[in-house]
Amino acid sequence: MSLHTRIRRRSARIAIIGLGYVGLPLARVFVDAGFRVIGVDTDPAKIGALARGECYLKHLGRNFVREMNATRRFEATGDARALRAADAVLICVPTPLGPHMEPDLSYVERTAEDIGANLKRGALVVLESTSYPGTTRDVVLPRLERSGGRGKPRVCGSPRGFYLASSPEREDPGRRDFTTRTIPKLVGGVDRASGEIAAALYAAAFETVVPVESAEVAEAAKILENTYRAVNIALVNEMKVLLTAMGIDVWSVVAAAGTKPFGFAPFYPGPGLGGHCIPIDPYYLTWKAREVGLPTRFVELAGEINHAMPDYVVMRVVEALNARGRAVRGARVLVLGLAYKPDIDDVRESPSFEIIQRLREMGARVDYNDPLVPRTHRMRRHDLKMTSVALTAAALKGYDAVVVSTAHSVYDWGMIARHARLVIDTRNALRGVKNRKNIVMA
Repeated sequence: MSLHTRIRRRSARIAIIGLGYVGLPLARVFVDAGFRVIGVDTDPAKIGALARGECYLKHLGRNFVREMNATRRFEATGDARALRAADAVLICVPTPLGPHMEPDLSYVERTAEDIGANLKRGALVVLESTSYPGTTRDVVLPRLERSGGRGKPRVCGSPRGFYLASSPEREDPGRRDFTTRTIPKLVGGVDRASGEIAAALYAAAFETVVPVESAEVAEAAKILENTYRAVNIALVNEMKVLLTAMGIDVWSVVAAAGTKPFGFAPFYPGPGLGGHCIPIDPYYLTWKAREVGLPTRFVELAGEINHAMPDYVVMRVVEALNARGRAVRGARVLVLGLAYKPDIDDVRESPSFEIIQRLREMGARVDYNDPLVPRTHRMRRHDLKMTSVALTAAALKGYDAVVVSTAHSVYDWGMIARHARLVIDTRNALRGVKNRKNIVMA
């Protein structure tokens, strides 16, 4: 029976490698579409939680995994040998940056090796992890080709070999107007046959599939999407610094400009960039550009501006404290929100960590409150070893400054404004407060 037929009949078994912010929602989409899904992850804590029906991604809801398990079409394992039963293998592993802002594709490389050692003949492999154009063809393809055994390379684009495509994830954790299933799915193969079979697989589970000419087009489109956001956020962040120095409220300016029905899309300033995509993906593009000998001055400048925002926030804290006769050294500072955006528990690349670390280096005594992140854990660049403190009127009065870094909807901004001595607002969260004598915008 051909892979096309098995997809059409929902008898194809799908393996998803990496059960994080991309892989877990993706598994649910295919389970809901009637497929049997094998989730593979190297973290035993995740495998145990999934077996118990627990969802470790709070924004997905408490019943997310329990409902998926109830279908009896989902299982999770840490054993890569489970891939031998899969008709399609979707790669959803991290693609972080190295210490010098270079792409770190070690997770993709190791995963491709594992797949190659366990790949079923005629199976489809799709790279969902975001990376620079050419990753699917140049990094994944050769590892699958050379693992055919007996010195014979596997042939891509053939039922006697395997199929390979790129379909970059477009997750936005916590978003309510779109879901994983309803976000249009880009699909590009390393050859025509691979592109067609991959498009057929996603069309069986997703609302809209957008086939493109090649894996490289799909990869480059995702990089462009995130670079577009990074550059526009950098523009408004630079405007924020300039307009603040001029005594003009940048939030009012963006709102005014946003009334134009064409030629302008509003972006908003903040304390820096967070999440996996915007702070990281443009650097994959700049690295690839250097490989072909071309500059990406615009993109790199945007990166410099955005990465400077935590320092700007800290400078505003120092200035605000000085204006009140208080040195930053020894000052008690409370940071509100560790997550990189409101109402989720995702702290990847969150600027809150940079702000806390810089304030600590300057001698401040820093606490944080985040109802969705009760404690910090070791991350790629930070290990703060902190626990969220209680947010009460009495507690607020004990701090010299409160920094609004993430505007969770559960926060009572009126209470915070009434009881905090000084508030440094990076998110325009206290815009509705009438008496703003103790509020400084950053």
